[in-house]
Amino acid sequence: MVEELKSMVGNDETILYEGKPDRKCFLFESIFNPLLPVAIIWAVIDVGFLGLASGQFNAVLTPFLLFHMMPVWIYLSGVVFSFRKYKNTYYIVTDHAIYISSGIFTMNLESKTFAEMSRVNLHRGIFDQMFHVGDIHITTNQLTRKNMPATLQINSISNYAKVFQLVKKLQKDIYADIMYPNDLRPEENHGYRTKYRG
Repeated sequence: MVEELKSMVGNDETILYEGKPDRKCFLFESIFNPLLPVAIIWAVIDVGFLGLASGQFNAVLTPFLLFHMMPVWIYLSGVVFSFRKYKNTYYIVTDHAIYISSGIFTMNLESKTFAEMSRVNLHRGIFDQMFHVGDIHITTNQLTRKNMPATLQINSISNYAKVFQLVKKLQKDIYADIMYPNDLRPEENHGYRTKYRG
C-alpha cells in the first residue's frame, strides 16, 4: 500500500512529510465511536428477548433476533477490521499535493493538489488530547454527490502542529501564486489601504 501510494508522487515533487496515524488513538477511536452505546443497548434488549425465547418458538425467534442484532454486528465488524484499516492508512505531503491511502477490503489512493484546497483546519478530540495527537481537516474546492465540499483528513498524527503549519503555508503560497503569479507582483504593495479606482 505504501509503495503504491509513493508511486503516485511525481518525479518533480519533494516529500516533506510522510507517516501513519498514532496506533493507540486510531484503535481507541474505532472502539469508542458513537455506535458503541447504541450497540450495547441493542445487544442488552435483544439478548434479553433471546433469553425469553425458549420452548417451541425458539427456532423462529432466535434467527429473527440474530438478524435484528445487525447494529451490534456492524459495530463489532468495524472494531475487528480497524486493524486492517490502520495497516492500510498512510499519509504523504509533498510540495505539490497531499496523498492518502486507506481502505479495508478495497484500496483507496487519494491525491489532491494544493491548488484544489480551500481551507485547512486543526481538530483535536478527546482521544487526540489523551494521546497527544491531532487531526488536520482539509476542505477542497470540489463537491461531493451530496453537493458538499469534499474533504481530506490526516488523522491522529503526533506532529500535528508542524504538519498543520506546513500544509497551511503550502496551500496559501500556491493559491497566492495562482491568483497573482510572482512575475506579475509589484515590488511595492500597499495592501488594504489602497483605494479602488474604477
